[in-house]
Amino acid sequence: MAFCSNCGTEVVATAAFCPACGKGNAFVKNKPTQGATSSTISAQEISDAWKKKFALLEKAGGPKLPKASELAFGDRINAVFNVWGFLFGPFYYLAKGMWKKAIVLTILCIVAIVIIEMILRNMGISGTITNFIAPAIFATRANIDYYKKIMLGENGWW
Repeated sequence: MAFCSNCGTEVVATAAFCPACGKGNAFVKNKPTQGATSSTISAQEISDAWKKKFALLEKAGGPKLPKASELAFGDRINAVFNVWGFLFGPFYYLAKGMWKKAIVLTILCIVAIVIIEMILRNMGISGTITNFIAPAIFATRANIDYYKKIMLGENGWW
């Protein structure tokens, strides 16, 4: 374990931000992994709003969110819901440089929508609810996927 140089809180040595104060730690290096490209943004170049979201994700245990239930409700929402991802979906991903995930998620959404609409149609239920499937998927994945891109150097599934 290591300690935050700003507030002294004990943090995981691989953490890029202190979960208590959100400050980037000098002892942490942004080490891109195999899938990273030279266009990866460093942790120091992101906005304070993203630093706070990343700190919440780290407090929740990382991308898989094993400790999400320990966060307050508002913090949980800030960590996992992205309004821009909800409104613009794949275009938001493209703007953030995550084109591989934009393609894969778009294809998965189309397949899910077609299957669910077929099931609902056979049951005699209106399929208008499927209009929210893609926005919900993009909104709940955007922060986690951007965290993986910036902090872990992962920018795709292939």
